[in-house]
Amino acid sequence: MPDAQRLLTYLRQAAILTRATAGRLGQVVHLRDADDVMILGDLHGNMANFALALNQALLDRHPRRHLVVQELIHGTFHYPDGSDKSHQAVDLWAALKCRFPHRVHYLPGNHELAQWTNRPIAKADLDLNASFLDGVRFAYGSASTEIYAAYLDLWRALPLAVRLPNRVFVSHTLPTPRDRDACDWRRLNQSELTPDDVQPGGVVYALCWGRDVSSANARAFLEQVDADLLITGHIPCEQGFQTPNEHQLILDSLGSPAAVCLCPAAKPLDLAELLKCVRLL
Repeated sequence: MPDAQRLLTYLRQAAILTRATAGRLGQVVHLRDADDVMILGDLHGNMANFALALNQALLDRHPRRHLVVQELIHGTFHYPDGSDKSHQAVDLWAALKCRFPHRVHYLPGNHELAQWTNRPIAKADLDLNASFLDGVRFAYGSASTEIYAAYLDLWRALPLAVRLPNRVFVSHTLPTPRDRDACDWRRLNQSELTPDDVQPGGVVYALCWGRDVSSANARAFLEQVDADLLITGHIPCEQGFQTPNEHQLILDSLGSPAAVCLCPAAKPLDLAELLKCVRLL
């Protein structure tokens, strides 16, 4: 466990660096000077899979490689008192952001959004928000209030999507048809979010909660964001990944097998070529 004051420094600096990431325009990071990018699906506190992915990413040996992670919190890994230890994945990511400030990116999922906005979310009758906070308290004791406030600020700073030069769009999920048509997607170009953006019907909520992976919905969404292919997480995959339609790759980095995608950033790709970039951890 890192020293609490050192962790606070990492978290606060990571939030500053996230807002100042090269290529960030509003809520989208446009990758620049990138040869390739490793993209992970949901991790939910699985530190072993996080470490395996980092061992494959080799960021220190590939100075033009980027890393995209998503949905780091709310998992099945617990402290002795039963509280959630998934904050450790956020701690590790913050340290990585400080080391590779323009090449490491974190996309929020519905679980970050629920924790950040204090919207109840449960699994097997367990209050995940409360369990996460209990885990922070277990780990950091008297410093937990400051550290939790730093997590909240970091989540508010996160981008909603990463756009590759080859017209691949990466987000946690895609909106439902209703939200897709109702949302003003120009909001993605705005630096500051409003309270409405994180509520049902808002762009943040839409990109964290939607589950309609029909071909028509994916195609229409990609037209709205001017992209050709979509890489998401959010939906569990027995094989670690799936292609629910001809436009979308879903990655799941939580279980076993767990999948990541290491793909070129500038070379044009079709879905078949993108599938060749999938790796199992």
